[in-house]
Amino acid sequence: MTRHFAIEKDAEGVAWLTFDNADGGTNVLTDEVLEAFDQALVQTAQLHPKGLVIRSAKTSGFIAGADVKAFARIPGVASAEQHIRRVHEIFHRLESMAFPTVAAIHGFCLGGGLELALACDYRVCCDDDATRLGFPEVKLGIFPGYGGTVRATRLLGDLKALGLMLGGRSISGRTARRMGLVDMAVPRRQLRPAALKMLQREARPRRASRSQRLPALAPLRPLVSRVLASQVGKHVNTEHYPAPLELLRHWQATAGDESAMYASEVRNVARLVNATPAQNLIRVFLLQDRLKAEGDKDAFQPARVHVVGGGVMGGDIAAWCALRGMQVTLQDRAPEYLTRAVSRAHALFRHKLKDRYALQAAIDRLMPDHRGDGVRSADVVIEAIFEDIDAKRALYARLEPQMKPDAVLATNTSSIPLGTLGEGLERPGRLVGLHFFNPVVKMPLLEIVHDETTEPDMIEKAAAFARHIDKLPLEVRSSPGFLVNRVLMPYLLEAVELLDEGVPGPLVDKAALSFGMPMGPIELADTVGLDICLSVAEKMAAALHNTVPERLRELVAGGDLGRKSGKGFYAWRDGMAVKPAVADQARIELADVSDRLILRLVNESVACLREGVVADEDLLDAGVVFGTGFAPFRGGPMHYVHSRGVGEVQRRLDELENRFGQHFHADDGWTALA
Repeated sequence: MTRHFAIEKDAEGVAWLTFDNADGGTNVLTDEVLEAFDQALVQTAQLHPKGLVIRSAKTSGFIAGADVKAFARIPGVASAEQHIRRVHEIFHRLESMAFPTVAAIHGFCLGGGLELALACDYRVCCDDDATRLGFPEVKLGIFPGYGGTVRATRLLGDLKALGLMLGGRSISGRTARRMGLVDMAVPRRQLRPAALKMLQREARPRRASRSQRLPALAPLRPLVSRVLASQVGKHVNTEHYPAPLELLRHWQATAGDESAMYASEVRNVARLVNATPAQNLIRVFLLQDRLKAEGDKDAFQPARVHVVGGGVMGGDIAAWCALRGMQVTLQDRAPEYLTRAVSRAHALFRHKLKDRYALQAAIDRLMPDHRGDGVRSADVVIEAIFEDIDAKRALYARLEPQMKPDAVLATNTSSIPLGTLGEGLERPGRLVGLHFFNPVVKMPLLEIVHDETTEPDMIEKAAAFARHIDKLPLEVRSSPGFLVNRVLMPYLLEAVELLDEGVPGPLVDKAALSFGMPMGPIELADTVGLDICLSVAEKMAAALHNTVPERLRELVAGGDLGRKSGKGFYAWRDGMAVKPAVADQARIELADVSDRLILRLVNESVACLREGVVADEDLLDAGVVFGTGFAPFRGGPMHYVHSRGVGEVQRRLDELENRFGQHFHADDGWTALA
């Protein structure tokens, strides 16, 4: 028995090593835990068991991975190398046990957790949707360093292993079984018997075949690396995210020589984890954890949701809630308005759920309800109708008398202040904003909008609800545009301003992409819909002194709304923007264009901090990264400001103001930052 681990030898002589992190609800491989694990392995060996099963006592999963918080404060390359060498020693001890070993996996088994499981002779896992295995390290700017590159290629073959590591994605237990990553995938109740069965097998642990290891031959490695690098380059800007190419260089240099691979892991992962991109990506990972902690699932456990509004946003909110396990009723004026929303929902369920029973269960959880009968039993009522103050107030007048006293009344408004909407309510303090972003299925952030009259209990419940549907809650004060739309609008308006000055749209987009944004602002505006951009811009114009470009008005008036109409700033074919070739780009400085776009966003971020729209810089960075896709490798807009230098950014704003006008005037909040 050690702290974090319990050891039990059963009547059949099998040792059961149970991981139960004493410092939290998730199993994480901290330095203390790793040393305790090493001690537990020594103690287990002294019992001379017939076999060893490693399992988790946590309901959430097996092992979430390494201690990312420690990576954020690692003191240097030498310290990182020492840490990785020590983990190699511990996992080598596990791998060289004199008896067979099995990892019994449920829930998540990620990163270092999967590397530990790979050091066992066998792996069995649950076949439910909650079980996920993978190597997410490239998303943190590194690659597997606890022996994962050695053991994954040895087990799966080089192409399968590299594909899993380069993608950073997690896979289900069933997929892991088909791939060969685990030996058995069984229902949870059969996990223990499956582990015992693996110990009784006389067959040696599986290894990749010779044909699967052919790519590791020295003459083939350069060609394989080039092909894989080309594929990676189609999805990732490797200048901003170097880890995938670093992984390929590591593999090309050392594959087939396990001793060299281990040494290369130590050297290269230690270097990468101390580099700026990794440290910024680790920062974003920790910001995500902070947002998760903002919502306490135990504080509120909603089961039923009623959504009013069967348009794209309302329908997608309803579908997402049903997918995440809620009983959902969806209301609109008449049944025919709900048909399209339900069809979209069923398409989402079919895409996400491969198990036919889970698929049918999700379909059954979403009920069309044009009469609004679901309001009476709902724990959360979400209004998602068009942006009209009178229409929303009239709806609340009908909803409020029917609602349970403790139910949350929420609006998905993107711009109207809560105080304005809640004026006619008997209890205006129960109205809270739940501002989802489009597309709901992909955007992780959920703004929890409140003002001085909002009941604290409703804010707490709204944040808890966000976590129950796997969204990241961010509390924002009710003000024009809240946070995300507020900082995004000047960025988009500056892009249109650049167009009016004659800068080609593809070049504007290229400048944003070169900074690290996931999509250029012109393409983004077309994708969101120019009518929506215009509506939000007009609502925010007076309050924030933003001028609405005439070109935007003209396009909307002419029915050119972007992607959904087939034409906007760009023509659209088969869902793709047709970007005209740009002839002479030499006279336009990309860095100038990039600064004009990004510093408008940054300046508005500073204004939001000054006004208290969010509580602090970290929450602002989290909101903008997860709400707009702001270049994660830069750590968020405020982190970017501090990295570049507050004084330097202010000077650049002053220069841009002198050249281009008042809209670059530095906000008063810069004084506090300086």
